[in-house]
Amino acid sequence: MDYLRLAGIALALQLAACSDAPDTLNANEAVPTPAAAHNVGADAQNAKLVVAFGDSLYAGYQLPQDQGFAPELQRALAASGVNADVRNAGVSGDTTAAGLARLNFTLDGYDRKPDLVVLGLGGNDMLRGLSPAETRKNMVAILDELRRREIPAVLTGMIASPNMGADFARDFNAIFPELSAEYDAPLYPFFLDGVITDSSLMLPDGIHPNEAGVDAVVGKVAPVVAGALREQG
Repeated sequence: MDYLRLAGIALALQLAACSDAPDTLNANEAVPTPAAAHNVGADAQNAKLVVAFGDSLYAGYQLPQDQGFAPELQRALAASGVNADVRNAGVSGDTTAAGLARLNFTLDGYDRKPDLVVLGLGGNDMLRGLSPAETRKNMVAILDELRRREIPAVLTGMIASPNMGADFARDFNAIFPELSAEYDAPLYPFFLDGVITDSSLMLPDGIHPNEAGVDAVVGKVAPVVAGALREQG
């Protein structure tokens, strides 16, 4: 937890330093629909369908279309021998409640059932100071729906900034590891691990990774996703 505390402090300092920092992980970026978010390069007929379902950290805020989390993840999986078609279902500004509200619409928009959903929500809940109990409730509802549809999930977690207070941090930070265990969903504990503390990997807003930052994130998340897909055979 020492590193997580350091990362949380860095997040708090960066938020404080950005006088124009948004109170969400970017609520203004247009995000492609499932059909338009297809990443070329995968052997579509044989590829595993992976949906990257999250907020602006997934959507590729202020990055070229082919440099966001989803296309970079697809390339990293291909480099490791995993044929996957990773779809960008990131919507900037999404809270867990907003993600829950669009989940069925998003999943129903694909021509087949996804083989895996990579789920990354909660950052905007934290930045807005929303109740961790509500965040957990929404995440449970999302995971319950994925379970009902028999779609496995991988979680990428978030941690609370220390300026949210010790009680909030305790309750919020427990959400992701506890749900990972409850739903048997592999967890990458902190999406910005090793990135939020390095300004060379972040955009000037201090909240979102730049292209090099996305590469760093994907380098750590891709093995978790690859492992989950390989377990499916």
